[in-house]
Order: sequence, then structure tokens, then C-alpha cells
Amino acid sequence: MFTGIVESLGTVTEVTGSEASARLTIEAPGLTHLVHGESIAVQGVCLTVASHEGSTWTADVMRVTLETSSLGGLVAGSQVNLERATPAGGRLGGHIMQGHVDGVATLAARDAQAEWTDLTFEIPADLARYVVRKGSIALNGVSLTVAELDDNRVTVSLIPTTLAETTFGAARVGDRANVEVDVVAKYVEKLVAAHA
Repeated sequence: MFTGIVESLGTVTEVTGSEASARLTIEAPGLTHLVHGESIAVQGVCLTVASHEGSTWTADVMRVTLETSSLGGLVAGSQVNLERATPAGGRLGGHIMQGHVDGVATLAARDAQAEWTDLTFEIPADLARYVVRKGSIALNGVSLTVAELDDNRVTVSLIPTTLAETTFGAARVGDRANVEVDVVAKYVEKLVAAHA
């Protein structure tokens, strides 16, 4: 699992493959001692290290992931948020995340204030029921608190540290972001529906 605390910004150096699958090569200077087969969240998507050399590593991305996330739009030079899987007994700095993207949001508005920046995303309407004001949401693998919720428009307020250390610092209106809603909410919905 992941907690949504980005460890490093990486840079995609190569994308190869076809519509059915792709291989990403990522330069990740902030991640050391990579291990073959370990899980790393890339923009919130759990990927497996297929090969590595120094701080550069590759991961295979299957068709379903390309279709249901923003990874299909990555090109050489794209910046990506990276987080290694949380070890057992590790700190839960954000919230419980699986790296299983539920959908893709679009940045609808960016409002920069003196000490923070509000980003408003339009998320898929069928995911809005899992989001609550002051609850957690994962956007591009970052654990964020929902500041405001208006139907399927979610506003998050980002501090300068988050803007500097994630891809959101350079995010522009129209950009796409991977969304993972609270897995606990999805389980509760299923359990309640089974007994209703």
C-alpha cells in the first residue's frame, strides 16, 4: 500500500510500446537502492520495477492501465510523482492508498493565494459519492484533504511545500490527474448494499 506522501519527482526519459502496452523508463534521483520487483506509485498508479540501473528504472504498463489513467499521455520529459510502497510498521503520513486508480480528473481552476494555492478538479460523477468535505482524496498519488466539494468539483488547498515537491507546482487548467477515492468508503458501500 501507499500513503500519498510523494518521495521524489521523477522524469520520464523514454516511452516505448503500443496501444496494448507500454514500457516507461524513469529517472528518479531521489530514490536509491531500487529492487527488482518492488512497487512504486507513479502519478498514483502502482507499477513494478522491471529493471533498474542506478537511479533509472523501467516499468511495464498494460492496456487497461493506459486506458483508465493518465499514464497513456506521458512522454519523454514528463515529470511524475513517485512513492515507494509503505513498509510494514512504516509511518502512515497520508491515508491508505492502493495505487489502483478509479478514474481521471481534469483541473478546472487554479487560484493562487499568498500562502497557498487552491486547485479545483472535476472528477468523474460516479466517484463523487465517495468524496466528503474534509475527507481524503488521492490526486496523482498525493494524499490531499478535500477543502470544498460541489457536486463533482473537488477543491484542494496546497501549501508551498506540496507545490514545490510534486507535479502540482506546474499544473495548468486542463491537465489530467489520476483519482483514487477512499477504499474504505467503497467497502462500506458494498457491505451496506448487501444488507439493504
